[in-house]
Amino acid sequence: MPGKVGSDDLTRHVFERTGAPDDRVRQGPGLGEDAAAIDVPAGTLVVSSDPISLAASEIGRLGVAVACNDVAASGAEPAWLTVVCLLPSDAPDTLDVITADLDAAAADIGAAIVGGHSEYVDALTRPILSLTALGFADPFVPTGGARPGDRVVLAGPAGLEGTAILAADFGESLDVSAETIDTANTFFSEISVLPAARVLRERATAMHDPTEGGVLAGLVELAAASDVELSIERESIPIRPETGRLCAAAGVDPLRIFGSGALVATVPGDAVDEVVASLAETGIDAADIGRVTTGERTGSVTLDGDTYEEPIEDGLYPLWEALDDA
Repeated sequence: MPGKVGSDDLTRHVFERTGAPDDRVRQGPGLGEDAAAIDVPAGTLVVSSDPISLAASEIGRLGVAVACNDVAASGAEPAWLTVVCLLPSDAPDTLDVITADLDAAAADIGAAIVGGHSEYVDALTRPILSLTALGFADPFVPTGGARPGDRVVLAGPAGLEGTAILAADFGESLDVSAETIDTANTFFSEISVLPAARVLRERATAMHDPTEGGVLAGLVELAAASDVELSIERESIPIRPETGRLCAAAGVDPLRIFGSGALVATVPGDAVDEVVASLAETGIDAADIGRVTTGERTGSVTLDGDTYEEPIEDGLYPLWEALDDA
């Protein structure tokens, strides 16, 4: 089954195998933590790596956004990028397309590409990128910082990236209008959470950007990392009309599809109205969607009465599998 490695295997094979101990590592590998944080003389350096494999026309810009989102969600300003670029041997022009896209996307957010590696691989049929983003955080905001009494804020609509994927990969087979498909295809350009993180990082106790498994998976990961319970109201979560139409046509939950473009944060209860208003002033759809509590089921999310503790499978994987089997 494709998707993320399970929490048990991560704990057994990854989190307990981290090389030499180092007191300068403020945040190392951990459940729900997408970026490392290292104390250096100039402050706290945040580092995150992410792979991506899509069509050449999208992969560069998406790769920059996805890698930098985890750094931004830790309170840092992305400053540097390294890129490993693996390319199909029979597509020599692909490098030009991808690097032009990388250059433009990095320049847009003020990050410099400082190194990496490029290679042609006979076995590949489409390009694969792996980007590492670095930046300094002041303050550093972990995924695991939520406290009882905090409110949960979602900055950006749920399922933005998944909506764009539905339009791009399944649009021709879904009973939706051409206008809906055209609009949804533009959502790929909106998946950076850096603008939202810039507003939130001064007040947030925790931040996390939902990716695979959507907003619901992101909430479960934040709850697990913080060892708290989250009580969430579905009707409060921002969802665009195009997301609703495409998800209804595909039979998937908008909260369980790729969620890049949204940022989950917890903030002190007395600051939530101010934070949501500040996000709205910058043009970001945001809402107070629930509260942080404690109890017997720490590491869980209650959504309209249903409780979730286990990793969430992304709703798009069964659709891709059905497409491959057809």
